[in-house]
Amino acid sequence: MNFETLRRYLLGKTAAVEDRPFGPKALVFKVMGKMFALVPLETRRLHVTLKCDPDLAFHLRGMYGAVRPAYYLNKRHWNTVILDGTIPDNEIFEMIDDSYQLVVKGLKRSDRERLRIISGK
Repeated sequence: MNFETLRRYLLGKTAAVEDRPFGPKALVFKVMGKMFALVPLETRRLHVTLKCDPDLAFHLRGMYGAVRPAYYLNKRHWNTVILDGTIPDNEIFEMIDDSYQLVVKGLKRSDRERLRIISGK
């Protein structure tokens, strides 16, 4: 997976926006103001940090060497996924979908309702 494919998929999520709250070196993808993905820009290897259910996070780390506890975030709830080709793209897309859904689930009811209206569902 390359940067543009990753970025397009992240921005394809309903109401997803790209932000740079940490400065020019990292893209943060948010839904309703809450982060669901972080993509550092100045790294040797492309990677993305995603929210994850703690049990699944532990399982994915054991299953893939390219999945590691997030460096600057709560390691119980966030994984960093190195996009080195060892994980199939569809698995990465599922991890992104899970991260997005976990963040949406944690939104205030009014924000979830606004999101539902935006999505047309």
